[in-house]
Amino acid sequence: MTGTTTRPRYPMLVLAMLLLIYTFNFLDRQILGILAQPIKADLKLSDTQLGALGGIAFALLYSTLAIPLALVADRTSRSWVVTGSLAVWSGFTALCGLATGFWQLFAFRLGVGVGEAGGVAPSYAMIADYFPPERRARALAIYSLGIPIGLAGGALLGGVIASLVDWRWAFIVVGLAGVVLAPVFRLVVKDPPRPASAAGEHVRVVAVFRLLAGKRSFWLMAFAAAFSSMCGYGLAFWIPSVLIRSFGFTLLGTSHYVASLLLVGGTIGVFGGGWLADRLGARDRGAYARLPAIAWVLTAPLFGAALMSPSPVLAWFLFVVPNGLNILWLGPVTTAVQHLVPAPMRATASASFLFINNLIGLGLGSWLMGRLSDAMKAAYGVDALRFATFYALGFYLVAAALMLGAVKALRRDWVD
Repeated sequence: MTGTTTRPRYPMLVLAMLLLIYTFNFLDRQILGILAQPIKADLKLSDTQLGALGGIAFALLYSTLAIPLALVADRTSRSWVVTGSLAVWSGFTALCGLATGFWQLFAFRLGVGVGEAGGVAPSYAMIADYFPPERRARALAIYSLGIPIGLAGGALLGGVIASLVDWRWAFIVVGLAGVVLAPVFRLVVKDPPRPASAAGEHVRVVAVFRLLAGKRSFWLMAFAAAFSSMCGYGLAFWIPSVLIRSFGFTLLGTSHYVASLLLVGGTIGVFGGGWLADRLGARDRGAYARLPAIAWVLTAPLFGAALMSPSPVLAWFLFVVPNGLNILWLGPVTTAVQHLVPAPMRATASASFLFINNLIGLGLGSWLMGRLSDAMKAAYGVDALRFATFYALGFYLVAAALMLGAVKALRRDWVD
């Protein structure tokens, strides 16, 4: 195993495989958003129920199980934990295609969250171990490309399969593909050698919590990311429905429109954030927090202009820029979290960060927008969802303020 992991090009192979797994992670999330309208019609659901399926149902166990699974990964094998997680979440994704009502689909989405809980934090830690500090933000940004690629793929595949067959087969096909990929990943990806100081060392979760609790930068970055994610995840889930309801798109047309937005804007934003963070962060650690704050300040008005645009063509050009700025934070912030603790604690620290980010951002974003849409239906009719997403954009400004507050603290809390 050691001979394999020390090959010069092997870290890039590991990164490519982790990127593929992360793509499936977000493909399985986004597919529910593109299929929201046919699911709503078939199962007779409200926007509040749809929002709960997109957020709370997934985030509840996804957030709470991430820390214990990351602890298992730090103590045992990170690659085995990622493999098992992929198999579980993909299996439950396939089961979503068999749901006959809200609560059954809610239960299957809980299962998807259980599986995905063990995927991200161990992957962050493996990348941090395989890549040196001066290349780490770019490596994590490449890994984070799984978000726009997966979101775009979910929108495209879900829309095409649902248009050709029905929404149930979209879940089944995507889920079974992930199940097949799981053993391939385990054969290719091996755990990197642990640092000598960490050999045989058992990470105590209380020790990680105690260390993070004393670092102001951790709390500010985690809650900033959470408020940003309330908008980011909520918009990713609901924009397809806005296009269908307010712009008159078909399901297939929506899938192409959304996929192009997510792929173009998201890819540039994620990789650009990592590249900028590596360049600017080498001179000032505070840049890892300052970059996302600036991006979020610009994101809110641009998304607002796109949502209120009278033309879908103009809206595309207005949407594509904030789709990049919206997730520019991933490379810088995930890198910064890796540097708040010693190497043996990285997976658990990442899971602690993700717990806050996902429980608040992923758990509440789509549900809150759906709730607002139902409440505003009497006043705005078919455009209620468009106005609900518009009013929620203020959370980006809250996120920016919190992240700016983390700049000075991050310089002090950084661990090389």
